[in-house]
Amino acid sequence: MDLRDLKYFATIAELGHLGRAAEKLNRSQPALSKSIQRLEESLGARLFQRDGRRIKLTDVGELLLARGRQLQINIAETEREIRDFAGGLIGTIRLGCAASMAEYLLPQLTAALIERAPGLVLKLSIAQDDVLKESLRFGRLDAIICPLVVDEDQFLSYPILQDEVVVVASSDHPLFSGPIGMMDLCQYRWVLGAPTVTARRWIDHAFTSNQLPSPEVQVETNSISLLPRLIAQTNLLSFIARETLEHGHGMSRLREVRLKQTTMERSVGISIRAGGYIPPAASALVELLKENGYRYFRED
Repeated sequence: MDLRDLKYFATIAELGHLGRAAEKLNRSQPALSKSIQRLEESLGARLFQRDGRRIKLTDVGELLLARGRQLQINIAETEREIRDFAGGLIGTIRLGCAASMAEYLLPQLTAALIERAPGLVLKLSIAQDDVLKESLRFGRLDAIICPLVVDEDQFLSYPILQDEVVVVASSDHPLFSGPIGMMDLCQYRWVLGAPTVTARRWIDHAFTSNQLPSPEVQVETNSISLLPRLIAQTNLLSFIARETLEHGHGMSRLREVRLKQTTMERSVGISIRAGGYIPPAASALVELLKENGYRYFRED
């Protein structure tokens, strides 16, 4: 089985169209057809079937796509491990961090890492937890700091601290003029993350489990912590980490809407991919956070 054929196969599967795959790969359609034929002959099974003008994977094709992705990750990690070993490098850390934590965690954490290993290179990606988990799963990141990944055998996760996510509004919001119940929150629109984000799924469920409609989203964003002025100047509600509310910049004009039913308790931690290559610098980062992680979330 040729690795180049696997690469072509994955692109065709992603696009579902031989012509578009040929354009993207800068190869002719007959060359790609021959590539797929070689794979099918070596496996003794069909990989694609027609679906109108498009093509889609057979069950065997789905299995090969999953295994092929894992193989590509393993090859990339092996190449990286060999380069690190041969070059005697301290290494590069590809670190992902949830947007809600980056502002008050990364400055002091980065300073501590550089003090320990002045030669390391830190490549930071800031995103919400759904994007971070996907990037870690496919080997694009070495480690992620975000709400703890649970019940996933692909990841090894280590808790750093307990946190809460709470509903917030502008300090002069009409809600605060009297007693507040969950029904009152349904009168206003919200600033929330995408439906795939853990906190968004939790707050949606909090309402539907109480026979109330899910929050009506007016602004969907991947970085709610960057929008305190918008929330402060409108009647929009949002759902953010209490740490962000208490320590983030520009949060003084926001106020927590205190309701037990809309307070999400969670663990924040660092996760790595189980069984994957972890460069020495990333291993040092994990140990640093396991030993002293809590204080990096608290220092000014």
